[in-house]
Amino acid sequence: MMKTAPLLYNFKLQLPRYHCAQDQVFHWMTEAHTKAAETASREPVEASWKARMEKLIRRFSCSPTHIGQRRSELNDFLHTEWAAMQIFNLSDAAEGRGLDARNQFFADTANRVVEQFYREEDSPPADLLHVTCTGYASPSAIQRLITNKQWHQQTRATHIYHMGCYAAIPALRVAAGLLANPQDEVPRRADLLHTELCTLHFNPLNHSPEQLVVQSLFADGHIRYSMSLEETASVVQQPAFEILAVREESVADSLEDMTWGLSEYGFRMTLSREVPNKIAAALPPFLERLFAQGGQPYAEVKSQTVFAIHPGGPRIIDSVQELLALNDTQTALSREVLFERGNMSSATLPHIWAKVMDAKEVQPGTMVASLAFGPGLTVAGTLFRKR
Repeated sequence: MMKTAPLLYNFKLQLPRYHCAQDQVFHWMTEAHTKAAETASREPVEASWKARMEKLIRRFSCSPTHIGQRRSELNDFLHTEWAAMQIFNLSDAAEGRGLDARNQFFADTANRVVEQFYREEDSPPADLLHVTCTGYASPSAIQRLITNKQWHQQTRATHIYHMGCYAAIPALRVAAGLLANPQDEVPRRADLLHTELCTLHFNPLNHSPEQLVVQSLFADGHIRYSMSLEETASVVQQPAFEILAVREESVADSLEDMTWGLSEYGFRMTLSREVPNKIAAALPPFLERLFAQGGQPYAEVKSQTVFAIHPGGPRIIDSVQELLALNDTQTALSREVLFERGNMSSATLPHIWAKVMDAKEVQPGTMVASLAFGPGLTVAGTLFRKR
């Protein structure tokens, strides 16, 4: 158990500008894959090819019963005028615009989102952490904010980049360490910001089942929240989580089972079929150690614990629920976020935390266990107490 339990509070969401129902996305994917194939071959594809592509998309993609809609900062997904696309100009290039254009879009969007989060705020945090795995820019969005706000001496910038879906958990560990080692005698508050633009990295020329899953699952998402080691007036006056434990472990013999790398036309994820099996084998003993680290008897409190499970997909939630013998109520908020937002990479767990914070049915004193998985293969978790 941590000597002084850090407090997590003040969750604020910023919704990406555009949203689209999952059924509409399937239609767009069919048209996009067809157009990409035609551009690559320089001739029209047969109607049977397009019909087969649509069947494959509906077979391998995440069903609308699990994801109702997803949000994006791109309006490309709302039409099929390929020449007018910001990124997916498939009439000119079968894979859309290159990494340089995608990364510039990320940088511009991150700058706007971070500025909007702090537009009416003048109180500087001691530390500002930017979490993302979907773009790079230096100076970063938080460094530009610090300059614009003239927080040069008050605020340190830290970048938590390219860890993937589990990154919120090591970000908590880093934030707590920074607050325990202050630079000056300033209010010891760390703000964590996630800007994830997963939809930038689709590739309509890749028709593999693995990539159809990715293109039907991921979405954009932005969120910020704060951490403090002290009971200040601003903290006492609002709900918070006490962070009892933060834990990360690598799974043996799994380095190539999940990857997230750069390609000429965006970032590319790969997943092996062994990921669910390896996570299932590692998870029960991991949870025993996580709860023990937080000073809690796992077997005794598990049935009253809310589980915030990163929805790598609906099967991940199903598998964890079955493996741990959880009831539907314990995983309901994870499913809600998946249905309403899709998989927003590192921003997803904080969205679930915000749901738990606002949920009146989750009473103060309730334990909240978070689980997320990423390249490495990494299993990461936290144990909170709601207050």
